[in-house]
Amino acid sequence: MAVTRRFFLKSAGLSLFGAGVVPSFMRRTAFALPGKMGGGRKVLVAIFQRGAVDGLNMVIPFGEKDYFSMRPTIAIPEPHATSAGDVATTAVDLDGFFALHPSLASMKPLFDTKQLAVVHAVGSPDNTRSHFDAQDYMETATPGVKSTRDGWLNRYLDAKPEADATPFRAVALGLRMPLTLEGHASSLVLDEIKNFRLLGTPDPRPFQLPTPAAEEDAFEEMYASSSDPLFSKAAAETFEAIRTLRRIGANQYQPANGARYPQGRLGTALQQVAQLIKADVGLEAAFADVGGWDTHVNQGGVEGQLANNLKQLGDALAAFHKDLGERMENVVVLTMSEFGRTARENGNRGTDHGHANAMFVLGGPVKGGRVYGQWPGLKPGQLNQDRDLALTTDFRDVFAEVAVRHLGARDTAQIFPGYTVSPANFKGFLG
Repeated sequence: MAVTRRFFLKSAGLSLFGAGVVPSFMRRTAFALPGKMGGGRKVLVAIFQRGAVDGLNMVIPFGEKDYFSMRPTIAIPEPHATSAGDVATTAVDLDGFFALHPSLASMKPLFDTKQLAVVHAVGSPDNTRSHFDAQDYMETATPGVKSTRDGWLNRYLDAKPEADATPFRAVALGLRMPLTLEGHASSLVLDEIKNFRLLGTPDPRPFQLPTPAAEEDAFEEMYASSSDPLFSKAAAETFEAIRTLRRIGANQYQPANGARYPQGRLGTALQQVAQLIKADVGLEAAFADVGGWDTHVNQGGVEGQLANNLKQLGDALAAFHKDLGERMENVVVLTMSEFGRTARENGNRGTDHGHANAMFVLGGPVKGGRVYGQWPGLKPGQLNQDRDLALTTDFRDVFAEVAVRHLGARDTAQIFPGYTVSPANFKGFLG
């Protein structure tokens, strides 16, 4: 059987996508050594909440009395509404109008220290209620256009190539490459770096297995001799990535500053992102996603399905911030979801597919302590199609503000095709 480049990448236990922006790594004798990649590199961590999170119960407009009348069983009590003032069962006040779900209480100190901001009534101008279409539109940043095959974050990387880029410039934590990072620029997919190894390399000698390093050296020599330049290039990059992950000591990683990541997919992903940032391996863009937000039935209020998921989200973000410490000065975390949910609860004590939503922006460069965006209201005549929170901020303006003011992007026309980016539309959560 002919061994293809795709087969090699798959059997190596990781995926490298794209070609042309990552040079050979054989000449980098100091690659991935602490301090050599520069601790001042700007990093974006994008988190996709797949399934459409209920933004109205995530960031609660308790100052809008219609919120309570439209959600008789799932509304979150306004701050200090109980006679005992039990904040664990009430919303966590942010500014006298908006509040966090009590499961997100671990994020309140970040808001108070102005490293956490919220953008509300944000989303896609396309009205689709299809999860698949809406996710694609957000990941490509081309709402309404189904033919786009590359992601907005990959286009940013492609528009701003780096001669000294490493395989870890863009990393997705998960089992597959997200559309956000698909495209011409090279990106890497990792599941769990502590389990990372070369797969599919049987030893013909009975009962004698080579060490992982010997196994990899033998395969590297074989693949490096390929007559296909793209294939041999991918092989060199793959094996260099393997050696790098071994050098940074994935199995020995201990979060700093007493940070404790919650168990679960997102906590694991963010811990690995923190490890890559601290190892100075050249990370610039990281992507993680987490599902479970499609709450049509028994969504719950203070407790329940949504509350449990928000607890995981909030505790993971708080742990990541604590773990990185001073390194958060160069990091921005941006959360997103394909659309919001209906303003009114349905007959199953849940919510259906809606329109506008809320995003979190976390990091040292963030001008936090504020809820950004124009609030459209929840009264009759103010809702989208008389059922959803109306849109007042296009998600592309949020993405663009991060790309321009944090990552330093210049060619926004390439990153957001068909859309005119204007700083006048930026919300101001980044200086």
